[in-house]
Amino acid sequence: MSAKRILVVDDSATDRAVLSDCLTQAGYQVSSAQTGDEAITKCRDERPDLVLMDVVMPGTNGFQATRAITRDEVTRAIPIILCTSKSMKTDQVWGMRQGAVDYITKPVDQTKLLERISQILANPR
Repeated sequence: MSAKRILVVDDSATDRAVLSDCLTQAGYQVSSAQTGDEAITKCRDERPDLVLMDVVMPGTNGFQATRAITRDEVTRAIPIILCTSKSMKTDQVWGMRQGAVDYITKPVDQTKLLERISQILANPR
């Protein structure tokens, strides 16, 4: 069986690198995007198995990109975990309403993140 593919979306090169390293070491194939628009395009073109999406990005933010991906017939089955510094309960509720399957705040606990990813990939919607 081939490795699951995860798209990491974050405008911070440091955060992309940290998450990508963690996921690669766990055996996932990782690609990345810097913007919400790039994430939407990559989801349509690459059909990753899961997306880790930052919220605060210039242009199309993570909430908007999540909504676009989860409402598109082609990409709606791709699970999205919002991974952000926005920690207010209202942000979490809003993120889930946009179609995200989970909401994780930064700094990320890598062990918990990997456990959550494993659970989501084992139980696709």
